[in-house]
Amino acid sequence: MEDIIEQLHEIAEETPVPLEEACFDDIVDAEEQILLPLSREFKTFLLECSHITYGRYEPVSVSDPSSHTYLPEVTANAWANGIPRDHVPLCEYGEDMFVIRPDGEVQLFIQFESVETYWPSIWHWVDEVWIQELAYK
Repeated sequence: MEDIIEQLHEIAEETPVPLEEACFDDIVDAEEQILLPLSREFKTFLLECSHITYGRYEPVSVSDPSSHTYLPEVTANAWANGIPRDHVPLCEYGEDMFVIRPDGEVQLFIQFESVETYWPSIWHWVDEVWIQELAYK
């Protein structure tokens, strides 16, 4: 995990208006809005990586409620479109949505329909999809 976080920080792209780094209070606010506790692994991701811009994927964030990646808004949209309420969005990309299942696996949904594509953890998804941009379909 730490190697992946370090690699992501090294390859992060500069942006004119970067997202602020999340703090623990941001996470608590998001949990209160979605009425679900977030896993320790996801909290680490949000604190360490959600402000990073790299490549074509824009994972959810919790530091700026006006961002299109703001976790409570992305979650409300996902749930309104049929994503199970115990699944939490990790990243929305076009018609694809990567969600965190209760068991910690990341699952792909295409047009809000589940497909049999999984990653064992957030960090596997970060490495294989976000950093390496490996094809997943």
